Amino acid sequence: MGKDNEKLPYVIIIGVASIIVLGSIKLFTELTESLKTKLFSNLDLRISDYIISYRTPALTRYFTFVTNFGDWYGYVIVLIVCAIMFYLIFKNWKNVVQLTTVLLLSSVSNIILKQITHRARPDIKHLVTVESLSYPSGHTMTAMAFYGFLIYLLYTFKINKIIKAGVITLFVLLILSIGISRIYLGVHFPSDIVGGLIAGFIWVVFSVLILNILKVFQGDPNM
Repeated sequence: MGKDNEKLPYVIIIGVASIIVLGSIKLFTELTESLKTKLFSNLDLRISDYIISYRTPALTRYFTFVTNFGDWYGYVIVLIVCAIMFYLIFKNWKNVVQLTTVLLLSSVSNIILKQITHRARPDIKHLVTVESLSYPSGHTMTAMAFYGFLIYLLYTFKINKIIKAGVITLFVLLILSIGISRIYLGVHFPSDIVGGLIAGFIWVVFSVLILNILKVFQGDPNM
């Protein structure tokens, strides 16, 4: 009976996560199917024009800096910092492996999704160099998956609540800033960003789902 009670929170998380994953997949599918409608085209143009109208040298420097956190070298730096912190504070390498796995899976799946939708980039001035297709935004999707899963890990850590809330808030703002930066820099439509956020969120919840399934079957609360 005691062991069943210990597993109950994980079972609840598994059930809720499963529902969220299925709902998010449906939402992403509906968004993808609506991309070519006149309504979405007009919204993309209006929102893009509004954000781009605020271009200044200072903001351009800021968003160029922020968007770098969504590039591979940004993730390498964050992973190294996380590896050091996780080892020194929690003596646990598993979280680094989990983070790296989420990063790789979200990156590969983004490439596949781009090839399936085959949407061209916005026909406006790009402030940074891009070579891949547009939908969903790779920077946004990977940032949502990577930093989103990192937020989940931080939430489970037993650390000072104020520090935890501050770091989580910082990562949330970073995810949103990376998404906005891609519109500001002229390399994505707003719907690319929304699609990236949804797809990345699916990876976060799916990863949490798998993690808790493993905890139930392996009985390891430190997974």
